[in-house]
Amino acid sequence: MAGSILFCFAVGYFLDKWLGTKGLFIFIFIILGIIGGGITVYRQINEVIDLKGQKHTKEKPEDGRD
Repeated sequence: MAGSILFCFAVGYFLDKWLGTKGLFIFIFIILGIIGGGITVYRQINEVIDLKGQKHTKEKPEDGRD
């Protein structure tokens, strides 16, 4: 998540510097970085939850015997 935010900050900073604006693109790209980082974290959490769920179902025999 931090990588997404820092990357977007850098893009916004250089766009502001290049176009002569004062913080407009930094603000826009930091918001996009936070959203993108949040989506990435959400997907990673779902993968961990799915892997834990699959692990528990594989341990139980399918025919019902213990």
